[in-house]
Amino acid sequence: MSQSNINSLVEALKFSPDNIPLKLHLAETLFQANRIDEAEFHFNELMQITNDYNVKFKFAQLQFKKGAYSVCIVILEDIIQHATKDKESLLLLTRALVEENSISKAVEIYTQIHEIDPLFTDEKLDNILKIKQEIQEDLYSEDEDEEEDHFLEKPTIDFKDVGGMENIKKEIEMKIIKPLEHQELYKAYGKKIGGGILLYGPPGCGKTFIAKATAGQINSKFISVGLNDILDMWIGNSEKNLHGVFELARRNKPCVLFFDEIDALGTSRSEMKNSGSKQLINQFLLELDGINNDNEGVLILGATNSPWDLDHAFRRPGRFDRIVFVPTPDEDAIISILKLKLKNKPIDTIDYNLLAKKLEKYSGADIEAVIDIAIEEKLEKSFETGIPEPISTKDLLNASKKHKPSTSEWFNTAKNYALFANESGLYDDVLNYLNIKK
Repeated sequence: MSQSNINSLVEALKFSPDNIPLKLHLAETLFQANRIDEAEFHFNELMQITNDYNVKFKFAQLQFKKGAYSVCIVILEDIIQHATKDKESLLLLTRALVEENSISKAVEIYTQIHEIDPLFTDEKLDNILKIKQEIQEDLYSEDEDEEEDHFLEKPTIDFKDVGGMENIKKEIEMKIIKPLEHQELYKAYGKKIGGGILLYGPPGCGKTFIAKATAGQINSKFISVGLNDILDMWIGNSEKNLHGVFELARRNKPCVLFFDEIDALGTSRSEMKNSGSKQLINQFLLELDGINNDNEGVLILGATNSPWDLDHAFRRPGRFDRIVFVPTPDEDAIISILKLKLKNKPIDTIDYNLLAKKLEKYSGADIEAVIDIAIEEKLEKSFETGIPEPISTKDLLNASKKHKPSTSEWFNTAKNYALFANESGLYDDVLNYLNIKK
């Protein structure tokens, strides 16, 4: 389209600024004219005033063209989750995943295209993905594994051992601790004692630690469950393992049942290729609801780095109905981590407040890495003198320059979801943390 026609559309829009079809027509025209920045401006405005999936798809196409594959993926995943799957969206998502080198996920999505159109072919994708059909046999194991209670713990830490994180501790206190301390009040209002909290945030920021501290705070048993504790190669056994874990918690009330990396067990059913995985999620939801069993007194915490991968059904009331953002440690938490990790080590006078400011956005794991670097450099000098040299503030500051925070990539991904797939406001805490106004 000529410049004069584009100018006409711009002029028409001045008289009808809320005309969505007109604004979309202008954005598409600019996109086709390869005026990407101008097109993106109008698409961004459209994204603020409409949830139309056609607008979102065209915006995803623009992001793909400009090489913003991560943003493209977030938008397409949102479309596929909430709207009818179509071949066009799945194909663009596959290509974006390939560009991001997420090959295994690309294979999953490409397989869904073949479920819609078995004869579909794309030479480039076929060569890259090399999809092979997997045949799964419905094998059932009749052998019952003996129940093992060895991972039932009684933590010795509580909230006093958790530096900072006051908002998170307050959320957990209202959902988990207060109901146990004031059972009669809760029963008077018909509130059950139990339920779930989902902790999400970048890796290495203390989600597991605060879960264990929660159990210590209420003097309860603690069960930590990982992927390997549940999954089994035999169909049906994973569901039995999951049921066994819940039963163990029910027999040891009050009990904090903690699922680490819960997204690995609760990935969106719409994205799964086989019925066995879907059945495991259905079993998980059944256990959370406590329809056939009493979950009162079973306090469930889940941790995930990728809440956007978790099936939406997990967030319904009575399941994980509180979603709590666990950011990088605040200044109090950083000081607490530094003191804990430097305890019993040769140290000079340490300016913890200065370090806390310099280590902003560092995860707990990052802070530990900084200390390790400082120790290694001190060891080199100590080999020469034979005397352990104390670690100083300067040593830790120098070490921090060699180890940058590992959380940047997570926040880039989370920001995209918060900006482009946040209709319920689920990730508003991420935007607040990043000081982004939507």
